[in-house]
Amino acid sequence: MFAGCSTALITPFRDDGAIDEEAFRELIDFQEENGVDVIVPCGSTGESATLTADEHIRVIEIAVDQAKKSKVLAGAGSNSTAEAIVFSKHAEDLGADGILSISPYYNKPTQEGIYLHYKSIAEATDIPIVVYNVPGRTGSNITSDTMLRMAEIPGIAAVKEASGNIAQVQKILAGRPKGFEVLSGDDALTYPIMSMGGDGVVSVSSNCCPARMSRMVHLIQGGKSSEALEICNELVPLFTELFTESNPIPIKYAMKRLGFGNGIPRLPLTPLSKRGQDALIPVLEKLGL
Repeated sequence: MFAGCSTALITPFRDDGAIDEEAFRELIDFQEENGVDVIVPCGSTGESATLTADEHIRVIEIAVDQAKKSKVLAGAGSNSTAEAIVFSKHAEDLGADGILSISPYYNKPTQEGIYLHYKSIAEATDIPIVVYNVPGRTGSNITSDTMLRMAEIPGIAAVKEASGNIAQVQKILAGRPKGFEVLSGDDALTYPIMSMGGDGVVSVSSNCCPARMSRMVHLIQGGKSSEALEICNELVPLFTELFTESNPIPIKYAMKRLGFGNGIPRLPLTPLSKRGQDALIPVLEKLGL
């Protein structure tokens, strides 16, 4: 359902701090014009943690309204199961094609708690769920055994794997049921994960280089690994510099250069430092960005 290149969209802001709806619509058009298969509003790259509930719903609403070619995978997670269900139902009602649901953060639940969290969301909704495993942000890992157990729950369609643990990803790929998709949650690991049989990526970098990222992914899907590797190697410096400060700080700066928003994230995130700019700008310039 969500195979291919997905972009974890930034949420552009105006100088008064409000959502720049015009820039957000233009960003979605930019993604679709450059071959992206799925757009992902309200993920961590979209600063969902600092969007109000009304803003969260509005951003999904705009994405569903503006998308003409791509599917919409709406961020709808929470560390409260009840709140995650509310956001998931809103996304379903708005017409999203699926939800991206982050593993509960801060609480650090047991594996059984994680399993029951997702089971509860699946039972309360009728929308495909992509589980998002990102231990670096949540403080807990969804093990491969737990993920394979959850993959059997009706409604759980895929996992966005950002653990950085290739062995864990490989175990999921080897044991997954038919139709269950495994998506890279780390730009730099997209090529190896897809080479092992993964289905795509939810990418930060494709905000600013959607044509290159989607082409790389589509080449791998088409069995043209050597051509894809050339693009991957070209993008490695970007993959590195976009994460030298907390995401989405660097990508928001890059997108400001392209005319999407003011480049300033909401507190407690701060604008890209001078040191970060000095490292990122040469990479962007080399890529024509």
